[in-house]
Amino acid sequence: MGKNKLKRFAELETMERVFQPGARLPEPEFHLKGKWKKDVFHNNNEIVVELGCGRGEYTIELSGIYPEKNFIGIDKKGARLWRGAKTSNEKNIRNTAFLRIPIEQLQYYFAPGELSEIWITFPDPQPQRTRENTRMTSPRFLEMYRSILPPNGIVHLKTDNQGLYEYTLEKVLDLKIKPIVATSDLYHTYHDDEILSIKTTYEKRYLAEGLKICYLRFSFDN
Repeated sequence: MGKNKLKRFAELETMERVFQPGARLPEPEFHLKGKWKKDVFHNNNEIVVELGCGRGEYTIELSGIYPEKNFIGIDKKGARLWRGAKTSNEKNIRNTAFLRIPIEQLQYYFAPGELSEIWITFPDPQPQRTRENTRMTSPRFLEMYRSILPPNGIVHLKTDNQGLYEYTLEKVLDLKIKPIVATSDLYHTYHDDEILSIKTTYEKRYLAEGLKICYLRFSFDN
């Protein structure tokens, strides 16, 4: 392991509002489950999570647009999560936190109805048919999201992968859900939208290559 990674891992241990359970298996009774608002953010504001947050660009940007909400960036790779956590700590952004866990363990760390929104930003599309179950919008993941969102909770998917977008739209329609927004060319449709125009590092690269960005927003109660 490189010295930079070791340094970042050490820094993460010292940062506020950074949580690293550190176990391969989930903690069935994680001490913050159902208590994030009270024990971490010290308010009763809604909680929004960014799954596979990478450098935490969405977590940080959204926290500035919505100071009345709480945001948690979640990723299993500490070296990537470090960037967002460091920015949050350096700027003393009190409505952000970071959690280092595999996404498939999400339900072990949040109580039913504890989250209000989920952002899935540029996940690995896992295009192989044999990998369908690992896609972050496969039926098993969708059911997990449903279990920790309130009835009117929102899921956002932003991706450069047309196949993943179409797959997710199909699964949402299979659940008899009418999407709130569904577009295969986001910046042609919503070029003036402040929130949807937040761009991650990878997204800027995709756009420079001429790729279109797909966006899907839905609620399980819709």
